[in-house]
Amino acid sequence: MSLFPSQWPSGSQWRQFFKVLSRKEKKIFFVFLFLAVFSLLLLFFTFYFKHTEIVPDDDGIYIEAVIGSPRFINPLYAATSDVDRDLTELIYSGLMKYDAAATELNKIIPDLIKEYKISEDGKVYEFYLKDNLLWSDGAPLTADDVVFTIKTIQNPSFKSPIRASWLGVEVEKISDSGIRFELKNPSTVFLENCTLKILPQHLWEKISTENFPLSIYNLKPIGSGPYKLKSFTQDNQGNIKSMDLVVNNNYAGSRPHISKIVLYFVNSESEIISASKSREIKGFSLSSLEKAGNLKDFSEYRLSLPRYFALFFNPVKSEIFSDDKIREALNYGTDKEEIVREVLSGQGEIIDSPLLPGIYGFENPTTTYGFDLEKAKQLLTEAGFTENENGVREKDVKKEPAFQFKSVLTVGSQGAEVQELQKCLAKDPEIYPEGEITGYFGGKTKEAVIKFQEKYAETILKPAGLEKGTGDVKKSTMAKLNELCAAPSEETLALSFIISTVNQPVLIKVADILKNQWKKIGVNLEIKTSDISTLETEVIKPRNYEIILFGEVLGAVPDPYPFWHSSQVKDPGLNLAGYENKDCDKLLEEARETQDLELAKKDLEKFQDILIKDAPAVFLYSQDYLYFVSNEIKGIDAKIITDPSKRFSGIENWYIKTKRAWK
Repeated sequence: MSLFPSQWPSGSQWRQFFKVLSRKEKKIFFVFLFLAVFSLLLLFFTFYFKHTEIVPDDDGIYIEAVIGSPRFINPLYAATSDVDRDLTELIYSGLMKYDAAATELNKIIPDLIKEYKISEDGKVYEFYLKDNLLWSDGAPLTADDVVFTIKTIQNPSFKSPIRASWLGVEVEKISDSGIRFELKNPSTVFLENCTLKILPQHLWEKISTENFPLSIYNLKPIGSGPYKLKSFTQDNQGNIKSMDLVVNNNYAGSRPHISKIVLYFVNSESEIISASKSREIKGFSLSSLEKAGNLKDFSEYRLSLPRYFALFFNPVKSEIFSDDKIREALNYGTDKEEIVREVLSGQGEIIDSPLLPGIYGFENPTTTYGFDLEKAKQLLTEAGFTENENGVREKDVKKEPAFQFKSVLTVGSQGAEVQELQKCLAKDPEIYPEGEITGYFGGKTKEAVIKFQEKYAETILKPAGLEKGTGDVKKSTMAKLNELCAAPSEETLALSFIISTVNQPVLIKVADILKNQWKKIGVNLEIKTSDISTLETEVIKPRNYEIILFGEVLGAVPDPYPFWHSSQVKDPGLNLAGYENKDCDKLLEEARETQDLELAKKDLEKFQDILIKDAPAVFLYSQDYLYFVSNEIKGIDAKIITDPSKRFSGIENWYIKTKRAWK
């Protein structure tokens, strides 16, 4: 027997506990027991929630439908395709990247690099890569890859559409992680150029120039971006229908939360809308809200985009556009409000300048062209064009011949002018029966000239007091030859043009509206459409168009140089209007080279006023990028993007599921 009895009741004693309590005491006991347990649980959960937070969980699948099909998932060639740019954005990395969460358009931050240096004169840039960078296949990513990418783009044999952005840039490796760029002139846009995605040298250096566009790596890319290609599916014709991307564990940035991305490739917006209603997809973009309808399960994102659409006149293809009255009349004859209302359902912004003052904060241009049919008709009349019986304006113009006789010709003369003389004389068999075109003025030619002079003695010989021909071609003979064989001809010039554009529903509808609008002022329009690839190669590059309806995208830093400087008139430049103005050239050069942003702004505003006064184009509208994403997708911060593909700039921050984690 213990000297110290136990203070804690035994099991049998506990069993007797409720028997000794009254009914009231039992109720009181259970109330206090409940309060004690509840208090303990409350303390526990209070502590837990106070010391934890909701964070994204690394799981889930994001599925998006896009119009088109991948062809070149390759930074060298992706510029001409929305689909290729989307995939390139997800699979590759650049030295720099856009800050998706920034509210300022020009926020560019490091991507593959840990630091960079700029010389005082703004001509030398040095970049230093992060440590231990890897490609998705495990190979090391070094300065060699950067140099290889730039030099490949600069090589005209590879025909990269972005080659113009890298002309005049010297690149060299200064260490395994260091790259040095030297520019001919300072450039405010060079850092943005460095958002270019980098290619893996160890794969591409073995591929010949001819096989570069044909390489399997264009569809099975190896990159250093947040995602890598896992697999893709094809239809019976070999067209790629979908691609599965998974997280790239070698990505140097933050690991993406969404573990898998699936892109479906479709042919039309109607397919997208159908897939969204059946909940087959979680993301898509549309050209207008009108087509979206009621989308309860999706959030709408309107991403500001520095892109505008305009009509560019080509005076080389159609000389009529050399007349400023014609260009101004077409501006006055364009009802931009109708285009925005009917085509964009009011979800666009009318523009009068390529500088997009609303996005970049520029002052509005001092000159604009409001919709004014009477003003347009007046200008066309002043230009000499009147309506014919079909309602199309036209005028008769004299067309000077390509050749006229200007030199004294006699026996012994030779050359092209003698050939033209012989051709002219040979038109009359009685004068020059031999009809020999030798280019040499011999005896037979002299005899023919004498006969010619005597046939037209009234105007050639008599005024000179001569009765017989001399055989020499001088002033009076020249005049008669020019009258008969080199006289100016008359032709009827009609205000009838072909407008070229991309085979996309929105742009086709814009072109149709323009056709109806311009018909009211006596201008006839035909519409010619092509897919974007054909338009690029067969229309834009050779400047094979009279008018082109096309969009142009400015960057994070406004740089209209590629679109309006006279040096960019021919391919690979993008001066689609063939615009040349020395004052504008100087302003564009100064704005591009100065490091003073306020000075650049003033230069560009001056350029804007000169350009619009010259009216080389009709600026139509700009439009936000309409992006619809399932309500379950969180973490989308993008507000301003420079290109539709940049909606993925912050993809690593997107998430679907969440969890609690200790702070």
